[in-house]
Amino acid sequence: MNLLDFDIDRLHTALQARHCSAAEVCRAALATIEQRNPALNALLSILPDRALKQAADTDARLAAGAPLRPLEGVPIVIKDNQCLAGTRTTCASQMLANYMATYTATAVARLEAAGAVIVGKANLDEFAMGSSNENSAFGPVRHPLDPNRVPGGSSGGSAAAVAAGMCLAATGSDTGGSIRQPAAFCGVVGVKPTYGRVSRYGLVAFGSSLDQIGPLTRTVRDAARMLRVMAGYDEHDATSSLHAVPDYLAELSGDADTDLRGWRIGVAQEAFGAGLDPAVELAVRQALKTFEALGATLVEVSLPRLGYAIADYYIIATAEASANLARFDGVRYGYRAPDVTTVHDLYALSREQGFGPEVKRRILLGTYALSSGYYDAYYLKAQKVRTLLRRDFDRAFEQCDVLVTPTAPTPAFKLGEKTDDPLQMYLSDIYTVTLNLAGVPGMSLPCGKSGEGLPIGLQIVAPAFEESRMFRAGWALEHALLQ
Repeated sequence: MNLLDFDIDRLHTALQARHCSAAEVCRAALATIEQRNPALNALLSILPDRALKQAADTDARLAAGAPLRPLEGVPIVIKDNQCLAGTRTTCASQMLANYMATYTATAVARLEAAGAVIVGKANLDEFAMGSSNENSAFGPVRHPLDPNRVPGGSSGGSAAAVAAGMCLAATGSDTGGSIRQPAAFCGVVGVKPTYGRVSRYGLVAFGSSLDQIGPLTRTVRDAARMLRVMAGYDEHDATSSLHAVPDYLAELSGDADTDLRGWRIGVAQEAFGAGLDPAVELAVRQALKTFEALGATLVEVSLPRLGYAIADYYIIATAEASANLARFDGVRYGYRAPDVTTVHDLYALSREQGFGPEVKRRILLGTYALSSGYYDAYYLKAQKVRTLLRRDFDRAFEQCDVLVTPTAPTPAFKLGEKTDDPLQMYLSDIYTVTLNLAGVPGMSLPCGKSGEGLPIGLQIVAPAFEESRMFRAGWALEHALLQ
């Protein structure tokens, strides 16, 4: 019996029946990490002492007759741009290589309060800026099925850890697809919630109007369980929403929830154009036929400004990155250049030596877009286009309950394949960035494989704060594909 093959429901059944202990599950996760992480480089920090203590506390609670909490005994990995008090939070950057977090992010604290056992912190693209996890200052993460390929980014370490059996679930952050794209590449489930659904307190900021923390798991039900725990208003985050959080898991209670009669599935033809790999299109089209077999009606909708999404995103995101990363100046915390004699050299050399090439590229792009004489031409215009993109989604959801698109235009590509062409790398996120600009939720789940056996992901998009629809449609498809 491999305890790490369980989903959370099955793990909880085993814990309640005393077929295993939380300590045994934790040790199994740590053993898998020891075996697989050296080759994959998915985790930057491993936390055996902390994890084993949490597992022991769980076993003591259960022995005393305490009820199971939602994530009791579940081994979880945290993306290393989310603070966990007393541990390193590096953002995979030399700038924060030795930074020890003094507090815990709200979303992470809620996971711990729900009984999660945190076994490590995951590698990522530096400051979450990338689509391949090749931008980490501590080396790239490798795909768990093919070490010559990327796992996607920026949450590549989190996705690889779940796919490789190092944990049952992980957290990621998603600014333009950084949960959903690696979930698609690695064959797991990844959720970007509605903007404001999950607190950003304790998440090192990249793009403050775009960032969201979300789960990566093996199943839709596990993702629903994770999001239910993490979501909700937080007084520490002024952008967190007061919207009530439904019990997503209770809404996925049985076979009846796989009946989609009366549902309208929106299909945007703009998402099936040039650049889409034929294997990806075939898998997504077959999944759409499965939705029809479950009783849903396919409805053609239009996202006419989808083609502007990448350009729009890389103005807004880089502008916000430029502002957010200005705090890393070598004075207050983070890397400080040695042997400097002037304040100018302190700022310039600390940032030159502390940041990697992709982060510096984005800071330069964003600073340019915000500079005098260019603000109106670039940043202000981009914000207007963002509004139009949001209206496109509003109109589409007048005709359908959820939208379906590919998650990424290709399966996982090879290491180094796109590093010399930033534009091609940026286009990897063509189907995902629009959701961040519009603030709506999206989920990637596996829907097939390429001819080389690489996972292919399908993206389900719902209106703002309607994650329940997304989970219901995803659960129905997952259930059907597993039959």
